[in-house]
Amino acid sequence: MAQAVSDAIDRDEHLLVQAGTGTGKSLAYLVPSLLHALSSDKPVVVATATLALQAQIVDRDLPRLAEAVTPLAGRRPSYALVKGRRNYVCLHKLDGGMPDDDADSLLGVGAVDAGVGRLGQEVLRLRSWAEHTVSGDRDELVPGVSERAWRQVSVSAQECLGTKCPQRAECFVERAREAAKDVDVVVTNHSFMAIDAFEGRMMLPEHDVLVVDEAHELVDRVTATVTDELSAGMIAAASRRCGKLADASALAEAGDILSEVVESLEEGRLTDPPQSLIQALSRVRDTARSVLTELKPDKGQEDGPDAGARKVAQAAVDETFDTAERILEGRELDVVWLSKDPRRGGVLRVAPMSVAMLLRDKLFGERTVVMTSATLELGGTFDAVAGTLGLRGDGAPGYTGLDVGSPFDYPKQAIAYVAKHLPPPGRDGTADQTLDEIEALVRASGGRALGLFSSMRAAQAATEALRERFAADGTDIEVLCQGEDQTTTLVRQFAREPRVALFGTMTLWQGVDVPGTACQVVIIDRIPFPRPDDPLASARTQAIGRMGGNGFMAVSATHAALRLAQGAGRLIRRGDDRGVVAFLDSRMITARYAGFLQRSLPPFWPTTDRELVLNALRRLDETAAPVTPVHEPALRSLTGEVTEDAVSATPRPSATEPHPAPPSTRTAVTSGHPWTDDEDTELREGIDAGLSLDELADHFELEPEVVEARLATLKLSLQPQSGFTFDA
Repeated sequence: MAQAVSDAIDRDEHLLVQAGTGTGKSLAYLVPSLLHALSSDKPVVVATATLALQAQIVDRDLPRLAEAVTPLAGRRPSYALVKGRRNYVCLHKLDGGMPDDDADSLLGVGAVDAGVGRLGQEVLRLRSWAEHTVSGDRDELVPGVSERAWRQVSVSAQECLGTKCPQRAECFVERAREAAKDVDVVVTNHSFMAIDAFEGRMMLPEHDVLVVDEAHELVDRVTATVTDELSAGMIAAASRRCGKLADASALAEAGDILSEVVESLEEGRLTDPPQSLIQALSRVRDTARSVLTELKPDKGQEDGPDAGARKVAQAAVDETFDTAERILEGRELDVVWLSKDPRRGGVLRVAPMSVAMLLRDKLFGERTVVMTSATLELGGTFDAVAGTLGLRGDGAPGYTGLDVGSPFDYPKQAIAYVAKHLPPPGRDGTADQTLDEIEALVRASGGRALGLFSSMRAAQAATEALRERFAADGTDIEVLCQGEDQTTTLVRQFAREPRVALFGTMTLWQGVDVPGTACQVVIIDRIPFPRPDDPLASARTQAIGRMGGNGFMAVSATHAALRLAQGAGRLIRRGDDRGVVAFLDSRMITARYAGFLQRSLPPFWPTTDRELVLNALRRLDETAAPVTPVHEPALRSLTGEVTEDAVSATPRPSATEPHPAPPSTRTAVTSGHPWTDDEDTELREGIDAGLSLDELADHFELEPEVVEARLATLKLSLQPQSGFTFDA
C-alpha cells in the first residue's frame, strides 16, 4: 500500500485503497506522505471522519513515525491537528466580549453563579480550565461538558470577529492555524477539509496531496456540511440576537407565520411545496434582508463596543436569509423535506441529492487524492463508491483501485452468529425476545460487549432493560449508553474495564478501536438500512430507478453493507483478538439480498447455533487476558502534539504498544526486501563463516546496500577476522 501511495503521488494520480483492519494503513500513507512533504516543502493534508482516528494518528502513529524518520531525514518531521472554530474556547467570549447563548438563563460567562445548577458548574469549570490550557481544544477536557455549556465559551466561524477581535493575537484557533502553516502533515476532519475546498477560505495551508481516511464516510460528511436547515426557533433566536441593534419584530412575526404553516404540513419530502409555505418563506427571506441592511454599522463604527453582538446577530440573520432563499430557489439537485422534532418543532431541511460533481470539481481537480478505508469495494469493484465520489462518467478524472486485503485469519478468530430464531425487527421497538438474546450474550461474555443499534431509542431501551435485570440479581456488569458522556470518554471506560458493555448508535459503528479482551462480542440489532422515510435516500433511489437501475440495491443495500462491514470490523483489531459478531436480524440469511450483505463482511466462521456461541463466549471470558492499557487524554500544544508535561504526568501505560500481529513468514521489510527467519539465519551464518558483503549480496541475489541495511537493523557487523559481534 505504501508503494502504491508513493507511486500515486509521483505520478499525480488519484488512488482508492481498500485496506482491512490491521493493515497498518495509516502508516502506509503517512510514510510516503512525509517523504513527499520533506522533499517538496509542501505539507500533506490527512482528513478523517472521526475524532478517534485523528487522535490515533496524532498521538500514536505520527510520533513513532517522526522518531523513525528523523535519522534519515536529518530533521524531525512536524505535524499539526487542525479543527473547526467551535472546537476551541474563545477567549474574547470568555471575557464577556460576546453575547451569551443563554442570555435568559442567568448563566452569562462573565457573571455565572456556582449555585445555579449543573450548567453553572460546568461553565465555572470551563473558565478554570481555560486559564491553564495551552491548546484550548475541547477534547482535552475530561470529563466533558454539555453542548449547552460549551456554547457559552465558543463561537462559530460566522460569529467570529476575525481581524477585528481585540484578542486575535491570543486566539487559540488563529495560533493553531498559524502553527500549521509550517508543518509537514496537517490532520483534520472531513467537514473542515470540505469547507476549505468548497468555499476557498484558505483555512488549510496550500497543499498538493490530500489523504482521506475513513473515505467511505466522505459523501455523508460532505452532504451534512452542505445541508441547511430552518425552523421557527432559529428565526426567533436570530431576531433576539438583534436586540437594540435593529428592529427585528417583523422577522419574528414572519417566523411565527412559518411555524403555523409548518405545523399544518405532514413530515417528509416536499417535492411540490404548497403556496402557503412559499409565501411564508418569502416573507422570512424579505424581512431577513431588511434586518441585515439595518444591522450594517455606520461608517467608522465597525469596531465599536457592540461589534461582537452585531457580528453574532448578522451571522444568525444571514443564515436565516440564505436558507430561506435556497429553499425558494428550488435548485435542480436539492432535496427539501420537513421533519418534526419534539423539542424544536418543525424543521425545514435542504440538501443536495448528490455531491459527486462538487467533489469532482473542488476536491479532485486541484491535488492528488488518496482515498482509503476498510470498506470501499463492494461486489468486487470500486464502481459504486467511485460513482458517489464523482470518479465515474463523462469527464471524470482517472483513478487506480487497489485492495490490499487483511492480515487476519478471520475464520479462526471470529464467529458470525445470526439469531435466526428471533422475530423479524419491527417498528414497535425492540421485542422482548431480542432483549433476552442481548442479555444472554452480555452475560456469557461477562460484559466485554459493544452493542450497535439502529436507533438511539433502541440503544436506550436495551440499556435500561439490562440495567434493571442485572440490578435485580446482583450481576456486576455495568452498561453504558452513548449520550451519557462524551463518546471518547465512554469508549475509554469500556476499553479500560472488562465487565462493561457499551451500547450506542451511529458514531460507534466506526472509529472505535478497542483491541484485546475488552471487546469480545459485537451485537448488531438489525440490518442498518436507511429509514424508509429518509428523504435523501428515497430521492436517490427514485432517481436511479428512473434511469433504469435498481434503486434499492444501489442505495439501501449498499448503505447497509457499508454499515455492517464497519460495525463488524469493531471486533477483530489485532492478530490475537477472538470473539463473536452477533446479528439479531434473521434477514441476514433469509432475504434475497442476504448474499450481497454477507459478501461485504469479513469471512468469519458462520453459525446459527445459539448454545455454541454462548459457550464460546463463556470460554473466552474465563480465559481472557487482562485488558489492553488505555491511552488517556493528555494536554496538547497548539499543533495538537501531546506535551512533555502531559507525558511525564500520565502514570497509566499507553495503548500505543505495538499490536500483536498474526504469524507470518516475514520478519521485516528492509530497503524493499521482505526478510524471512530463514534468510536472517543464513545471514548470521554467512557472517560467522567470514563472507564479505559482496559475497552475501551474491548469495541472496540482492544489492549490497540492501544486505548492509539488514545488517544494520539486526545490529550485526562484518568482522573479517571473526564471525560477528553485536554492536553495543
